[in-house]
Amino acid sequence: MKKFIETIKNIWSIEDLRNRILTTLLLVLIYRVGSYIALPGIDANALSNFEKNSNQGILGLVNMFAGGSFSRASIFALGIMPYISASIAIQLLTIAVPYFQKLQKEGESGRKKINQYTRILTVVVTGFQASAYVAYLRNQSGGAIIPEYGTFFFWLSTTIVLTAGTLFVMWLGEKITDKGIGNGTSIIIMMGILARLPQALIGEFSSKVAGSGGPILFLIEIAVFIMITVGLILLVQGTRKIPVNYAKRIVGNKQYGGVRQFIPLKVNAAGVMPIIFAQAIMFIPATAIGFATSSESASGFVRIFSDHTNGWYNLIYAVLVIVFTYFYTALIFNPTQMADEMKRNNGFVPGVKPGKATADYIGAVMDRITLPGAFFLALVGIMPGLAAAFKINSNFATFFGGTSLLIMVGVILDTLQQIESQLLMRHYDGLMSTGRIKGRTAPANA
Repeated sequence: MKKFIETIKNIWSIEDLRNRILTTLLLVLIYRVGSYIALPGIDANALSNFEKNSNQGILGLVNMFAGGSFSRASIFALGIMPYISASIAIQLLTIAVPYFQKLQKEGESGRKKINQYTRILTVVVTGFQASAYVAYLRNQSGGAIIPEYGTFFFWLSTTIVLTAGTLFVMWLGEKITDKGIGNGTSIIIMMGILARLPQALIGEFSSKVAGSGGPILFLIEIAVFIMITVGLILLVQGTRKIPVNYAKRIVGNKQYGGVRQFIPLKVNAAGVMPIIFAQAIMFIPATAIGFATSSESASGFVRIFSDHTNGWYNLIYAVLVIVFTYFYTALIFNPTQMADEMKRNNGFVPGVKPGKATADYIGAVMDRITLPGAFFLALVGIMPGLAAAFKINSNFATFFGGTSLLIMVGVILDTLQQIESQLLMRHYDGLMSTGRIKGRTAPANA
C-alpha cells in the first residue's frame, strides 16, 4: 500500500503526465455526458421499452460499443463504430488499390491524405447507419417516441445530428491520442463498456439470488470470469523471443556490437483490432436490414446476423476473427523490413543467413505463433454466446468474454504501460516491482 501511494505521488509530480491524465479524463467525461443527451424531438418518457429491446441480441453488442448511447437514443447513439468501419475499408484499399498503396508509402503526407479519406468515408457510413437507426426507432416504438410534426424533417435532422455526434466522438478520440494517454479510439470504447459493468454485475447477482442458482453459482461465474481475464492477460503479453547476434566492430579504441539481443514477437500482435474489425463486419447485415425489430421475429439469413447466440453467427464470427488476425498482423508486421534493418546493423539470427532467409524465418515463426493466438481470440469472441447458452444474464454475458473483456484488458494494459514508460523515463520506479508491464504496443524489433 505504501508503494502504491508513493507511485501515485510520483505520477502526480510529473507535470506532463499529470496533464495527459487530466486531459484524458476530461475528454472521456465529455463523451459520457453526451451519451445521455437525447436526440431532438425524442419522447424521453417512451424510451423505457426501447431501451429494453435494444439490449437484446446483436443490438446489445451495438449498444455496448456505444456505451449505452444506442438504447438511450442519444446524439452519440452510433458511437465510434462508423469510424472503425471506414478505417477497415480504407485499410483494405491500401492493399488492393495501387493509389492507396502509393499514399501509404509517402510518409506523413500520405498518412494525412488517408486520414482525410477515412473521415469522408466515415460521414458516408454514418449517414447510412443513421438512416437505418431512424427506421429502427420507428419500427420499435410504432412511432410512439418519434414526433408527429413530420417524418421527413425528423429523419433529416436526426441523420445530421447522429453524423455530427459520430464525428465529434472521432475528434475526441484523436485528441485523446494526441494530448492524452494511449489510443483514443480504444479508450472511448473501453469507457463505454466499463460504465455498464457495475449494472451488469448487480443484475446477474440479483437474478441468481432470485433464481435457483443462488450466491454460490454467482461466485463460480466470477471465478470463471477471473480465469478468463488471466488467460487474456497471458495472451496479450505472450511473446516468442528470437535471438539476434550483432557482429563485433572495432572503431579506433572503441568496440561496437558483439552483443546478443532478442526480437520479441507477440503471440497476439494484432491486439484487439481483429475483434473490432470482425464485429464491425457483423454489424453490416444488421444495418442493411434496418436493425431487425428482434431476433425472435427474424428468420433465415436475417436471424443469423441478429442473434449473437446463434451457432452460425458464432461460426462466421470466429472465422472472421481468425482471418482478420492474420490480415492485421500482416498489415503491421513486416519481416522483410526487420531483416533489412538487422543486416544494415550487422545483426543476424544464429544459424540463418542474412537477408531473404532471415525474413522468411521471422515470417514463418510469426505465422506459427499467430495461429494459436488467432484461435484463442476466436474462442474469446464467441464466449458471450456460450455464456448466454448457460443461462447467464445477457448484460453480464457480454462481459464474460468476447469483445468487452478483451478491450478492457488490452486497453488497461496499454494505458498502464504508457504511464510506466513516463515514470521510468524520469528515473522513477515502475508500477510493478516484479517487472515491467507489457501492453499490446511493445516494439517488435530488436
